[in-house]
Amino acid sequence: MSDNHEHEDLSLYLLVVLSRAYNSVMAHSNRSIQSHGLNSTEFGVLDVLYHKGPQPLQKIGEKVLISSGNITYVVDKLQKKNLLVRRASAEDRRVIYAELTEEGTRLFENIFASHKEKIMKAVSGLSDEEKRQASILLRKLGTSAQEML
Repeated sequence: MSDNHEHEDLSLYLLVVLSRAYNSVMAHSNRSIQSHGLNSTEFGVLDVLYHKGPQPLQKIGEKVLISSGNITYVVDKLQKKNLLVRRASAEDRRVIYAELTEEGTRLFENIFASHKEKIMKAVSGLSDEEKRQASILLRKLGTSAQEML
């Protein structure tokens, strides 16, 4: 087999392995999140607000990788569940912030520890050192792929 062909096969194999690993770990994450009546995007929004405090809707969308139209829909759903509120910025009334309600904070605190445990279990096939190495390599892969776009 030529070196070029082997290189192509290895790249394709990496994509398959990476995709399967991602899908398997995300299945654990999604099952955990859904057991609390949320979807992964709703959980992501609550996570950002819990760990970062009140955020402009646009920033939340960037952090959880969803469009401005979808962030409005997700925030509407979470607001109807009384998990967050919207507030206009004092400096610029065009900017709308979302922040957790007491109920949202309480819910997130109640579910985060168990969610974290489930993720730790899902990735327990790697040692801590292997997790560090994988994180470094995957960040490098993601950064270089993003730069080529």
